[in-house]
Parts: sequence; C-alpha cells; structure tokens
Amino acid sequence: MGIIQASKLVFEYIRRDEEGNAEGITRAVDEVDLDVKQGEFVAILGHNGSGKSTLAKHINAILYPTEGTVLVDGKDTRDEAHIWEIRQKAGMVFQNPDNQIIGQVVEEDVGFGPENMGVPTKEIWERVEESLKAVGMYEFRKHSPNKLSGGQKQRVSIAGVIAMHPKCIILDEPTAMLDPNGRKEVIRAVRALNQVEHVTILLITHYMEEVIYADRVIVMDQGRVVMQGIPREIFSRVEKLKELRLDVPQVTMLAHELKKKGISLPDGILTTQELAQALMQ
Repeated sequence: MGIIQASKLVFEYIRRDEEGNAEGITRAVDEVDLDVKQGEFVAILGHNGSGKSTLAKHINAILYPTEGTVLVDGKDTRDEAHIWEIRQKAGMVFQNPDNQIIGQVVEEDVGFGPENMGVPTKEIWERVEESLKAVGMYEFRKHSPNKLSGGQKQRVSIAGVIAMHPKCIILDEPTAMLDPNGRKEVIRAVRALNQVEHVTILLITHYMEEVIYADRVIVMDQGRVVMQGIPREIFSRVEKLKELRLDVPQVTMLAHELKKKGISLPDGILTTQELAQALMQ
C-alpha cells in the first residue's frame, strides 16, 4: 500500500458573488485516484485552476473530500483523531517562505515544529542540526531569516518540515517566487532528500525543468488527471501538452522542432547532454 492514496476524490466549493450570495458550485477536483509509494518522487503539473494545489491540500488534511477518500500512511484524513499524526507524516511547504518562517533566528525557526510536537530538547537540537545540514543551510543557523535570499528562506522552510521527521513532503509551487538560482537551490535540496533520505516527494510546479528528475509525472486539467507517466513519456507528447496550456523544457521543444525539420531524433529528450549526443549520432 502506498503512503498516499486517494480514491475517487472529489472536492467542490460554493462560488459566491461580492455580497456573499451563492452563485453555484465548482468541482475543483473531479474523481482523482492517486497512489504514491514510499520514497517516490512525483511531480504534479497543470495550469492555474487545474486542481493541483487543491489536491495537495487534501494530503495534508487542510481540505477534506466532498466525496471519496484520502489515506496518508493508512490514516483517513477525515478522521479528526488522526489529523495531528497525518500532518506529522505529510509536511507541507508553500509558495511564499515568509508565510512559514516565524523565528527570529534560523535554528529557532527550524526547531519550532519539533518543539510543538513535544520532542525532548536534546533531540530538537539534533534534529535542527541534521535538517539544516540536509538542505545546505547549517552555516546560516545563527542568522536572521530576514537577511536570507528567497532561495535560502525556502530551504529553511523545508528544513523546518524535515525536523518533524515526515515520511512525505508536499511542495506546493515552492519556487514560484524565486529567481533561477533560488529555484536551483531548492530543487537540489529536494532531490537530495529524496535520493539520500528516501523522503517521499510530491512536487507541484509549473516549471517544467524541475520535473525531469521525478520518478513519475501527473498532469491535471479541470480537476482531473489527464496524463500520467515517467518524464520522458510525458514530454514526448509536446502537442498534447500545448493543448493543455503547458510548456515543455526548452531543450525538449528544440528537439521537437528539429524533428519537424526532418532531423532524426528520439522522443522525449530532457537535457542538453542528451540532445548533443543524439545530434552527434
């Protein structure tokens, strides 16, 4: 059984006008099935309004299903008796790191979660140290978060989640507010957590270059899962992704255009190295 399982998940919300009167019902997630194995790195793609962030909030029990079920490590997210346990198992990192950082000093901020969990003081400091080292921020442990760059702040946010020893981390567009260097820092830290610590990763993003290292890619549109497969399979379908108003990695698009000009290349090229080797052959 996977660490995260959704079965026929439906989430509906009531649309209201400016005066608060009900206008109708929108189905943001529409009968989604999901099965994520422990240690897997799954990327979820979709344009704005596709339902990907709404899906993510169900895994952390921020939202509850209108219909269907979500299980996290075998626990039903609608069972209030297990909410605290579920949120320890599935940590959440949001777009804006400033909304998650509350401490005046980096190490205090990272220790906030374990402290609330009742972890003994000695173990809290051990967790703070290991978490900051895991994201490459240990040397900044005595700094004020206000003096860090966007990428550094987001890595501190991730360290704060790691310190609670979750089995799974859900990252909801964690690099949306960062510059290219900040994005690289965060994705490098996330990949290391997955590969070295075997933490399950659910990455929600609209930056295609961030998903080429995922084990599996899920594409959502209008609340439904419309495509699913390994990155190479997904990015082989350039025209379908265009229909869904999604980009592909720049090198994949270049290879696609070269193929249309008659150059023999394999489908789903993901890196410049792959393209260079294919052209040389």
